[in-house]
Amino acid sequence: MTIGNLMRLLSDGEVHSGEQLGGSLGISRAAVWKQLKKLEVMGVELEAVKGRGYRLIQPLTPLDGARIVARLPAGARRRLTRLFVEDTLASSNDYIRQRFVQGAGHGEVCFVELQTAGRGRRGRAWLTPWGQSLMLSVGWRFDSGVAALEGLSLAVGVVVSQVLEHHGARPRLKWPNDILLATPKGTLAKLAGILVEVTGDAAGPCDVVIGMGMNLSLPAAMRDEIGQSAAVLADACPDIERNALAADVVAGLLGMLESFETYGFSAWQAAWNQRHAFAGQPVDVLVGGARSAAVAGEADPSGNLWVCENGQDRRLAGGEISVRGRL
Repeated sequence: MTIGNLMRLLSDGEVHSGEQLGGSLGISRAAVWKQLKKLEVMGVELEAVKGRGYRLIQPLTPLDGARIVARLPAGARRRLTRLFVEDTLASSNDYIRQRFVQGAGHGEVCFVELQTAGRGRRGRAWLTPWGQSLMLSVGWRFDSGVAALEGLSLAVGVVVSQVLEHHGARPRLKWPNDILLATPKGTLAKLAGILVEVTGDAAGPCDVVIGMGMNLSLPAAMRDEIGQSAAVLADACPDIERNALAADVVAGLLGMLESFETYGFSAWQAAWNQRHAFAGQPVDVLVGGARSAAVAGEADPSGNLWVCENGQDRRLAGGEISVRGRL
C-alpha cells in the first residue's frame, strides 16, 4: 500500500472509518492508523471524528494523468513524449535526468505529489505536503550549446505567470527564478520556484531538466517550518482546478521550449520586465557571502539583471537578489 492510495481515498474530504479504509486498502485498522500518523508527520492535516473515523481538513484533488492530457491542445500533445504522475519521489528533476541517462527524457513531464528530497536553488530543500502543491519537471534536449540557454529560467517564469493570469492571479517575477504573489496582508511572498539543470556538451547538444514547485495551499505549521514568507495560490484563486492548472502549465512550457532555441530569451524579455517585481526598487545583492545595496533595473536580452550600485551600473549574471523594501 502506498500513501498515495490512502490519500486518494481521503481526498473527498468525507469521513472514512478505519475499517472502511483498511478494507479498501487490504490492511488492518492498526496499519491504517500508522499510515495516518505518517500523513500528519508529512504535514497533512487530519481530523479524527469520534466514533466515525477520519477526514482531511482540507479536501484535495489528486493529479490525474488522463485528465491532464485530455485538456492539452493539439500542439502540446504533439510535443509531449510521455507524462508521468508519481505519488512519491525523492526528486522529480532526478527522475527526468535518469530518463535522459536511459535514452529518453526529451519532451517528458513528471508530476509528483510528494518529494522527499526536493530542492531549490543552492540545494535548498523544497517542502510541501502531499497533494497541496504543483510539482513537476520537464525534460528537453537542445542541439545548441549552453550559451543558447541564457535566460531560460526567466522565460519559464513568464510562461507560468501567463498561465496564472489566465486563471485570475496577478503574479510578479523576481530575478532569476522566483514567482511571487501578494499575501492576504498585501506583501509579496514566494509562490513558486524554478530550478533549471543542464548536462551535456557546453558547445553542443545538452539535456535540460526544468523543475518547478508551486504552493497551492499550505498549512500554517508548514509555513513556519519553511522559515520564510510563502504565498499560496488558494488565496488568490480559491476555485482553481488542479488538473486544469497542471495541463495549462505543461502546454505553456512545451510551447516555449520548442521555440526558445530559435528566439532566445529576447522573445520573452519584455514580458518578464513587465512583471518584474522590483524594477526601480531598493534591493540587496547577495553574491556568495557578500551583500551590497542597489536599485534594481531591468533584465537584458540574455537574461542578466542590471542594477545600479553607488551610481554605477552593474550586470548580474548569477547570485541572488533579496528585497529590502515593499511595493
